[in-house]
Amino acid sequence: MSTNITSRLAKFNELVPSNIPFVEGKLKGHQDRKNYSVIGPGVSEDAKQNVKIAEEHGFNIGAVSAAPMNGSGLHSHTTAEVFIIHQGSWRFYWGVDGTEGEVILNSGDVASFPTNMFRGFQNVSKDEALMFVVLGENDPGVITWTPKLLKDAKDSGMVLMDDNSLIDTEKQEIPDEDKIIQPLQEQELETFDHYSSSEIEKYVIRFDQGDKYFVDDEHYNSNKIINYIDKFDIHNKTLEPYIPHKTGFSLSLLQGKDAHIHEYTLEKSEVFHCLDGKWEIQCNEEKIVIGAKDTFSVPKNSLRSIRQIGDTTGNLYIIRQTN
Repeated sequence: MSTNITSRLAKFNELVPSNIPFVEGKLKGHQDRKNYSVIGPGVSEDAKQNVKIAEEHGFNIGAVSAAPMNGSGLHSHTTAEVFIIHQGSWRFYWGVDGTEGEVILNSGDVASFPTNMFRGFQNVSKDEALMFVVLGENDPGVITWTPKLLKDAKDSGMVLMDDNSLIDTEKQEIPDEDKIIQPLQEQELETFDHYSSSEIEKYVIRFDQGDKYFVDDEHYNSNKIINYIDKFDIHNKTLEPYIPHKTGFSLSLLQGKDAHIHEYTLEKSEVFHCLDGKWEIQCNEEKIVIGAKDTFSVPKNSLRSIRQIGDTTGNLYIIRQTN
């Protein structure tokens, strides 16, 4: 297998996490979590965050693991943020004070949160939980934190600078006090959007309700497909999305014990991410196999095919650049 192909494989158990990826990393409820950058740097504030695949794809992919009752504080994004739950149960909550609404997501669930809204998430399982996150665009921008979180973080010794660098005041001096990111003022907070729980549910597809969304592939009876986000083209047929968000990427799920897609090519970025099963990917003259939590980035314009070769039903996410 060529070095080029191997370098495009991100096996989860080989990823290097950041233990304090964000300014709230020392606060109770946020300190026992890990952040992984699979494709692109994402929005990590840790300058030493390890990035497995640095090549630009038009989107970023990361992962978050957290101990029980840990997760992320309230923050907002300027680009798309789509969550793919792998393990455990996660509570998502939103609003500047975190009380506008909440939703619980479990393994296999997918949710796309709107931009310009404060959201946080917490592992509400008894054991460590894991999810993957897809962020829009090559540069997904920076995070905006709620005023309370920034103030609490500063009290814990962590400050964020205007160049998005993180300073641990227990280890280093602040180079310029005037360049510390300051909490938003009331009039600035009024520009953020608000959502009810029922409105956010429109952006959630639950795995245990898959029969409502699956489309049988008319070419291969062994394939079932859910198209979550943006249009998905397969075998000269276009599948419309269930989640009405323009993200810059499409997200689909291929399911089946003998699921497969025959040879095709794409000019734009395409990534295969495994929820479960065992998937063989043919890429030009080479083959690679991925399992649960693994990610493979297919070289542009290469001839590729995919096949589930495990003993049980497998689930494979397909993420494509659309912008």
